[in-house]
Amino acid sequence: MKPPTPSAPPDSPRPAPSPLKRSTLFTLCACVLVAQGMVAAINLLVPQLSSSGLHPSSSELLWTVDAYVIVFAGLLIPAGALGDRYGRKGALLTGLGLFAAGATVSALAVSPAMLIAGRGVSGAGAALIMPATMSILMRVAPQEDRPRAVASWTLAAGLGGLVGNLGGGLVGQYLSWRALFWVVMPLAALLAVAVARTTPRTDKTVGDRAPSLDPLGTLLLTGGLLALLFGIIESPMHGWTSTRILAAFALGAALVALFVAHALRSRAPLFDPRVFATPRLRAATLGTAASFFGLFSLFYVNSQYLQYEKGYGAARAGLAIIPLTIGMVFVPKLAARWSGPPRVIAGGGLLLIGLGLLGASTANGSTPYAVYACWLLVISAGTGLCMPTLTLSVVGSLPPHQAGLGSGLSTSAREVGAALGVAVTGTTLASHTSGGFAGGMAAALRIVALVVIAAAALVALGYGTTRKK
Repeated sequence: MKPPTPSAPPDSPRPAPSPLKRSTLFTLCACVLVAQGMVAAINLLVPQLSSSGLHPSSSELLWTVDAYVIVFAGLLIPAGALGDRYGRKGALLTGLGLFAAGATVSALAVSPAMLIAGRGVSGAGAALIMPATMSILMRVAPQEDRPRAVASWTLAAGLGGLVGNLGGGLVGQYLSWRALFWVVMPLAALLAVAVARTTPRTDKTVGDRAPSLDPLGTLLLTGGLLALLFGIIESPMHGWTSTRILAAFALGAALVALFVAHALRSRAPLFDPRVFATPRLRAATLGTAASFFGLFSLFYVNSQYLQYEKGYGAARAGLAIIPLTIGMVFVPKLAARWSGPPRVIAGGGLLLIGLGLLGASTANGSTPYAVYACWLLVISAGTGLCMPTLTLSVVGSLPPHQAGLGSGLSTSAREVGAALGVAVTGTTLASHTSGGFAGGMAAALRIVALVVIAAAALVALGYGTTRKK
């Protein structure tokens, strides 16, 4: 009897993938846009929530906004590893299910605690969605299509914040806050159907190359990130030197240090911290965090500036940030044709973001909107220039079978940078009350701009130290 022919292992070389289908790319980018949009959408509903029948306290309002971000960012890295090990399409569909379930709980909330819990469940869903989408793209797109795919993914992530601002503004002005969550449920269901029909399954990574879930490492890293994010987000309310905030930072630092020590000794860690020995990865992670540090600082002051200083309504304020989309849409296409060195593209983009923030810091109530919009265009061009390169550098620094983990690292850097941007800006605004909102906005954006410009120099130097293979 002829013995059966052994099947090829899942990680054996495969035939070259066919060109990436537009329907697949569009569906995955739509998932990214919706998940990222819910970070910003709730901000414009805070005034309506504060006067709603739930009667939330100021602390409960803060947690309504932050529960999504904290759970989202804290679970990204283990969620990416989970998808790489057990199936990326399954992780994406599970994430959409959790996202919708959390929105349902939020829409039906009869207490602040129930609303906060729903936001946290949606954040867990988003943590599965983001790395799974990037990992699928990196697995199904041919090598020549990957820059375009990554540029589209980063565009969707960037536009998510803008769409969230616009959607939150429209809901805040014309509808009940519950409408935001009711809309999410059928939208998530439509996305799940689209994923099922358009997105291929990718091979699971098995054997020695499979990412380890590493329960102890996952617990230590997730706990450390949650503690650090808690300290960052709560610092404007309690003060950076308060006992609560210092304790959160100390706990976070201790847990992250324990994770590093555990991962260096473990035979199968969640991920090897020695990957950060690569200058390119360090530079790209710093650049990603710095870009979102600047963007979310701008998002934080933008709606307040347009409403308090310019007298815009919530819907008009949401529409007024549309110039930020222009550079994000068109500049990546131009950058893809430009074969400049990554250090110039990444560093130059961050420099433009910093210069745009410096320009926006000069705005006050008498500044024409057209002038303010020009500074938004500069920031938008910088974002569109650097983000695809930074994202591809982080994901490309890890093996293809760990693309979900790489996406988790990249998105974690985004969310930590965003949380820091909001915290630093909020603290600066609170300490400049004597100069009015315009004075506080000017001080905050100048500080943030200088940080982004300094990061641009460090990123350019980091890329410059990478040796050519």
